[in-house]
Amino acid sequence: MTTDLYMLALVAASVAFIHTLSGPDHYLPFIAMARASRWSMGKAARVTLLCGLGHVASSVFLGLVGIAAVFGVDRLIAVESFRADVAAWGMIGFGLVYMVWGLRKAVRNRSHEHWHAHVDGTVHRHLHVHASEHLHAHATEAKPRLTPWILFTIFLFGPCEPMIPILMYPALEHSRIGVVIVTLVFATVTLATMLGIVLSVLLGARRVRSGFAERYSHALAGGAVLACGVAMKFFGL
Repeated sequence: MTTDLYMLALVAASVAFIHTLSGPDHYLPFIAMARASRWSMGKAARVTLLCGLGHVASSVFLGLVGIAAVFGVDRLIAVESFRADVAAWGMIGFGLVYMVWGLRKAVRNRSHEHWHAHVDGTVHRHLHVHASEHLHAHATEAKPRLTPWILFTIFLFGPCEPMIPILMYPALEHSRIGVVIVTLVFATVTLATMLGIVLSVLLGARRVRSGFAERYSHALAGGAVLACGVAMKFFGL
């Protein structure tokens, strides 16, 4: 590679790393959902990579369409801004619904004591959970299996705005190898950063006992996703 291509690859890697690290929506939803639903490390990695691929691929596709149609950078960034609004509102809506569902689940699973008196005069008590008796077995064990696909759909709309100007530069220079290098470097660094943060936090969280928060884990996960959506929409994170 020429010096210009090396510099372009370095810029793409740096921007991808900073963009991913500074946006909690790139990793916090996966950490929260993995903890709440007790995903294995393998599943957490697969869901993170799937959503990350959708996140990057959609912006790459848009950038390539823009290059082919000779769209300006400003026009592409405007489209990415619209996609960002869709993703933010999608995350807000999903987080809110999931949080409400989690709160209802926590209330249903609240344990309380029952006292029992026997004919021989003995009295004892035991903890009782209504959800385990009054809900069907499949309902009590059911988990939101659609969650990964909902996250994937939201991340399809999630834009990589910083990648567009970097992608357009080699295109304007008529350098196909430059476009390929920028795409591969940006995608690789983005996915590696997302995966590294998610797995590192989950590994560390294994040593922490959640205690009382365990019953509210789904509600807290929904709140985390909601907070990410609010941060995207109103604070530009």
